[in-house]
Amino acid sequence: MIVLHKHPTQQLGRVRETGLSIARVEHTLARYDSISLHEMEHVALLDRTDTKYVMRVSQLCYLLEQMPGQYRVLHINRSSLNHYQTLYFDTHDFGLYQQHHNGLRARYKVRVREYVDSDLAYWEVKRKTNQGRTVKSRLKAPALDANMDQQAADFISTYTPLDARALEPKLWNRFLRVTLVSKERPERLTVDLNLEFGWGDVYAALTGLVVVEVKQARTSSRSDSVYQMRRMGIQASSFSKYCAGVYLLYDGIKINNFKSQMHLVNKLIQEEVAHEYAR
Repeated sequence: MIVLHKHPTQQLGRVRETGLSIARVEHTLARYDSISLHEMEHVALLDRTDTKYVMRVSQLCYLLEQMPGQYRVLHINRSSLNHYQTLYFDTHDFGLYQQHHNGLRARYKVRVREYVDSDLAYWEVKRKTNQGRTVKSRLKAPALDANMDQQAADFISTYTPLDARALEPKLWNRFLRVTLVSKERPERLTVDLNLEFGWGDVYAALTGLVVVEVKQARTSSRSDSVYQMRRMGIQASSFSKYCAGVYLLYDGIKINNFKSQMHLVNKLIQEEVAHEYAR
């Protein structure tokens, strides 16, 4: 369920891996061939198309059971469930959030992200183009830190039309990620679960929800994962972790255009709770 309560620290710790469904995900992924970070370089897909799907953890388990022959799974330190932590930046009046809420095709996200299991951190700019493509630019960071040094400010000014001095930290986010790489085509799947958000003394968790993102050089319906999700009746839907965190944690934020998304998220979470109780 959506958990929203007071939390004493700004920076979140490591994701808690709990629940029978998480164990089932790990068990199923053991059937997949593995791929290393080095081997993944040929499918970095920093310029790509993204298609997102939102589902329950139990649906994810079924999906993964259908595809061990079509994908390889990324292993870092022998684990297929990897920890990510992100700090998002925005203008004082949430200008980047508003771009997404208002449906602008050309928009930006600015963040610093820690790839915890790899012991790496990067400043990242994600630009969505008018043609619907996602272009990601990265700059290695010394650590996950709310302080923006001159090199980071220059990086942001280079890859966005923004004045980096006008940006401020707005939201912590952490999650577990599974990364699958197609054996047949330039395609990656990222599977994010155990989504948690925090800022100040407020904390929220989307327990039981999964966000799957199909990343392709060019959008193709030949994707094995897209085929399986269609068979399961799961349709593509817009979902932004940053926007979800903002509308969960901040009062007085415009949310009209996210109400259908919020309804879907609540519905899926309640269905997953019922599913877990029925086991």
